[in-house]
Amino acid sequence: MLRRLHPVQPDSFEFTPANLAWAKGQIAKYPEGRQASAIIPLLWRAQEQEGWLSRPAIEHIADMLGLAYIRALEVATFYFMFQLQPVGSVANIQICGTTSCMICGAEDLVAVCQEKIAANPHTLSADGKFSWEEVECLGSCTNAPMAQIGKDYYEDLTAKRLGEIIDELAAGKVPVPGPQNGRYASEPLAGLTSLKDFESGRHQYNASVQLAVDFGDTVKRIDGTEVPKLTRKSARSGSVPAARSKPTEPKPSKGKPADATGVTKQAARAVSKGKPSDKPKKPKALKAPRKAGADDLKLIKGVGAKLETLLHSLGFYHFDQVAGWTAAELAWVDDNLEGFKGRASRDGWVEQAKLLAAGGETEFSARAKKGN
Repeated sequence: MLRRLHPVQPDSFEFTPANLAWAKGQIAKYPEGRQASAIIPLLWRAQEQEGWLSRPAIEHIADMLGLAYIRALEVATFYFMFQLQPVGSVANIQICGTTSCMICGAEDLVAVCQEKIAANPHTLSADGKFSWEEVECLGSCTNAPMAQIGKDYYEDLTAKRLGEIIDELAAGKVPVPGPQNGRYASEPLAGLTSLKDFESGRHQYNASVQLAVDFGDTVKRIDGTEVPKLTRKSARSGSVPAARSKPTEPKPSKGKPADATGVTKQAARAVSKGKPSDKPKKPKALKAPRKAGADDLKLIKGVGAKLETLLHSLGFYHFDQVAGWTAAELAWVDDNLEGFKGRASRDGWVEQAKLLAAGGETEFSARAKKGN
């Protein structure tokens, strides 16, 4: 299936303050130069905030991670969990249409969506509250047919029950997810044949449904004020910690997680404010290569012909120049690699250049010299 960006795009995108703090915390989980690893959680957070992924959101996250826009677009268009067009303000209903669900009545569920929402998938309902699509296997075959709505599974569905769920959502209610036929989880429809004493000590709902009900955020999108995860202690006591109404600024506290970021408070502070000593600083550059001629910078993994030309324009011609970059100078280079921001750190140019400047070889340079 060809996935394209929606033709109508908003002018801009910004994370909410709380989601921005959360995003910085995710970035801080990864080593310096590897921030690109946070792209999927950041894209997902943006989608949860807005309901879908717009081009400004994708490009905004690319800028945060020092990525070329095309790299972020590759991720967003590859994974079907990312919605590239507006979805219903209340819910986007994903009907599983793979074998088990198809045999058990998925086509009837699709017919309900066509009748109550829109004739075609990826189309908003007349009131803008709903949209729907057919997806591949969601892994709940024992409870077929099923649909994913928001973060939750609605299983053992009938056409009548799905229609009721849509009506309840439209009225502002939140239907309890999980099996819709009275089944607890995935036990036989005729009832348990073993582990029959299990029923005496169980919760009202199965594990994932119980958490959704306890949190009170089924279908609801994340906006940064969601209830934090249950701790072991609160889970045992049955209490749920209260949600924060406003994010607080992370403060230093050794060994304790940051309130809004999920990383240590020191890391959150370092990411949000930065240290004066780490401010980008332009490395010493040359007006031209030395008499012996410029080194072949393409022997550094991650440097192609275009980047080599860009490095020359910045005054960098030799391995020993790259090898001598400090952390602050490396940050400056990363910021000034137009279209390739973050590449120098991500691919470890300094470490490679140190070996090459000393007359050694990297695995990449050895292969490059052989034409591989």
